[in-house]
Amino acid sequence: MSTGPDGKGAFEAATGDGPPLTGDPEQRSREVRSALDGLRQIRRLTAPPGAAAGAVPADWERRQPVRAVALALEAGGLAPSAVDATGARTATGYRVGAGDRPATAVVTWLGPPGSGAAGQETEALAACAAALGRLGWEALLYKGPRGRRFLEVEPAPTAAGPGPS
Repeated sequence: MSTGPDGKGAFEAATGDGPPLTGDPEQRSREVRSALDGLRQIRRLTAPPGAAAGAVPADWERRQPVRAVALALEAGGLAPSAVDATGARTATGYRVGAGDRPATAVVTWLGPPGSGAAGQETEALAACAAALGRLGWEALLYKGPRGRRFLEVEPAPTAAGPGPS
């Protein structure tokens, strides 16, 4: 099992703000699949009445959107960015951070200076949005400071819910 940032054996999906993923890639892949299977089971057991079981993020995901979105991206086969001990970017990939509103996250595509990450971001963020959409997240593309693009991610609305007033 991977070691989390606290040194314990808990699995942590890569947010893009940690060290590069090391170790056996097959073991990591198994851990990601196991975490995703557990998440799908939580969704099935807690689906609101009238919603398709497993189709929308569970309450756990809504309370911890950074972790849930990072898991969805890693399970989608996308590479996370990484930083070294000084905080300098060492790998090109996604970065997941907290959104401005509850139950939201922001996904950016970052890399070390000279990596060409800015030129890759449109295509890469489209792949991120597709992976998130498959797991019940809505991702809207925005252009931020200095023209850099980012995704604002939130849980897709449930199929069952209050109708129009």
